[in-house]
Formats: sequence, C-alpha cells, structure tokens
Amino acid sequence: MDKNIIYNFEDVKIPDFNPEFFSLWLKEVIKQYDREVGEIAYVFCSDDYLLDVNKEYLDHDYYTDIITFNYNEGSSLNGDLFISYDRVLDNANQLEIDRFDELCRVMVHGVLHLIGFNDKTEEEEVEMRRIEDECLMLRKSFT
Repeated sequence: MDKNIIYNFEDVKIPDFNPEFFSLWLKEVIKQYDREVGEIAYVFCSDDYLLDVNKEYLDHDYYTDIITFNYNEGSSLNGDLFISYDRVLDNANQLEIDRFDELCRVMVHGVLHLIGFNDKTEEEEVEMRRIEDECLMLRKSFT
C-alpha cells in the first residue's frame, strides 16, 4: 500500500521547499525500480545536529551530508533520511552548482540507498553518481 514521504525541519529552513514536487519525483524514482513507498521521513537539519546523530548512532565523528536509516520491508521502502542543509549549501558552493540541484542529488541519494545501491567502493560510487544523474533528468519532467 502506497503511504507517504514526510518532511521535517529540525533547526533549518529551506527557502521555497515544495513537498509536493519532491514527493511526486521521488515516488516516480521508486516506481522505476519496482518498489513501493512505505514510510519515508526526511529530516533536514544543521551540521551540528547531524554530527550528533552520526556520533550517537554510527560512532562516526565527522560531518556528512546525509545519513540513511533503512527499515525496508520487502519491496516497501521505509527509512529515516537525515540531511544536513549546511553540507548541501557548502557542497553546492564548492562544486559551483545550484543549491537546488545539490539538494535534489542528496535527497535521491538517500532513496537510492533504500533501493539497495551502495557507494562504498570506487566502482559503486561511479555507478551511484550515474544513477543520480538519471534521476535528476527524470526530475525535470516534474518541474
């Protein structure tokens, strides 16, 4: 049964955030991989907030842009995706790309992890980036 994608903002504000757009696009990505939306929660937060999550749950003491907690059940995707909006903005500035594009990339990156893609090896990282690019192209049909 198709449930929903929810969006929470802990200690950040994202200008012009459009949950309807993101839900339509991400549900289409999920459908392309023959999966269903279960309960997916995005939590947008600051670097410090995500660093605390990283330390507490993963025993990692470094900043990151996203942490994905996978609670999948069969073909139903379920998870909590914590995104540091500070990292998204910093990455966009460093890469000299649009912050919206970087936000979309990080958001779909988490969904791809739920689908089963990894990026631990160099080969996996290249493949993940290729699939992210495909998903970003798909996004254009929803704007």
